[in-house]
Amino acid sequence: MLKYLSFRQLLVAAFLLIAALLAGVSLHALVALEHLALQSRVSATHALESSTAVQTLGERSVAMERSARVSLVLTDPSQRKRFDETTADARTVLARLASGGVPKTLLSRWNNQVVVITALLAGSPDTAPQREQQVTQAFRKLDGVNAEIDQQVRYTIAAQNTHLIDTLELRRRQLTQQVIGATALAVLLALAFGVLLTRPLNRLNQAIIDLGENRLDQAIAIAGPIDLQRLGQRLDWLRLRLVELDADKSRFLRHISHELKTPLASLREGVSLLEDGVAGELSESQQEIAHILHHNTGLLQAQIEDLLRFNTAAFEARQLRRERVDLLQLLEEQVEGQQLQWRARDLSVVVEGQAAPVQADRDKLGTVMGNLLSNAVRYSPVGGVVRIVLRQVTSSVQIDFCDAGPGVAPTDRARIFEPFYRGERQPPDAAHGSGIGLSIVHEYIAAHGGRVQLLQEGPGARFRIELPHAVTP
Repeated sequence: MLKYLSFRQLLVAAFLLIAALLAGVSLHALVALEHLALQSRVSATHALESSTAVQTLGERSVAMERSARVSLVLTDPSQRKRFDETTADARTVLARLASGGVPKTLLSRWNNQVVVITALLAGSPDTAPQREQQVTQAFRKLDGVNAEIDQQVRYTIAAQNTHLIDTLELRRRQLTQQVIGATALAVLLALAFGVLLTRPLNRLNQAIIDLGENRLDQAIAIAGPIDLQRLGQRLDWLRLRLVELDADKSRFLRHISHELKTPLASLREGVSLLEDGVAGELSESQQEIAHILHHNTGLLQAQIEDLLRFNTAAFEARQLRRERVDLLQLLEEQVEGQQLQWRARDLSVVVEGQAAPVQADRDKLGTVMGNLLSNAVRYSPVGGVVRIVLRQVTSSVQIDFCDAGPGVAPTDRARIFEPFYRGERQPPDAAHGSGIGLSIVHEYIAAHGGRVQLLQEGPGARFRIELPHAVTP
């Protein structure tokens, strides 16, 4: 499914999915808070109503006692009627308390006590004083029941508050867990989409680097969003086109070199015949011209052969035959192979380091080491020292070639690895080089996935080869 979506669609889907997740958690939290707020309002209203009812019940009880005692002492029917009305109001309040959670036993006790008081109000006036004392005692008991009802209401309110606090704490923990879970899930989704989206981008980046470094042997196939797949297909088309152009260039160089070598050979042969006097004796000025022609035809032939050699090296750089190679041993072989050259200049060649086995192409690395050593010997002053340092750094190998020569001019540093480029600081006592040695070094090291660079520190020139991830156990 993902391969049918574009990069933009996947990016929008990622943002929407993460936003929906966080919005869902926020909405759930909002609903939970609203529910808790409603419970809090209901609980506060109930507490207020219950407290008001208890207070009203107490006031009605006092009014009942006053009416009852006045009724007994004065035998006043209006006071008795007021007692009955107040009692009815008190029972209404009691009914509200019953719905608020007051136990029925307390309500029954209150009603029973009122029945006793009501019975004591009936009788002859002669017994009114005695009954008045009994009514007073009965109202004391009724006050005790009112106190128990008040205590029960307080207990109920406290229990409701405790329950509300516990519910609030529970919801808080749940919301905290949900927020943490949603955040973790959002991070995981972001990482997943990040990997999903950046992996094809990294592959595209590597493909572009490979194209830039002329590694054209592997097809470019990008897995991921459909627009990146199409971009990968275009890059693969570009790779194939570069392969074609490279092949055309190689064919052109071979053909033009062949076409040039044939007339050049005839030209050299003709010049040699002129120098030998086959066509007749030459004057001194004619001999000088013939020598100039002979020298320049030789230079032209050398340049054509260098061009063919560089073209061959660039082609072979993409065809590595890897095997286990001990770099220290290979360096010593190259030093031994050029012994005549450096001894002729009275140089000392010092190789430092320990055995470093790698998987590499022995012949091509040998060419690289031979070219760098030859350069160091060529530019070193007579009696100087050439140092070669081999070291292992984490999972890579570094090889430094150091000489004590004049070094590389600042204006030449940026172009030192270009084909056929010769720097301005040439040794006066040596023949001019072709300018392809360092270019071949660069091609072969890049083919191994490494790099070669000219370091800043001196004296002399210091080239460093790095072969990353090349160390083998």
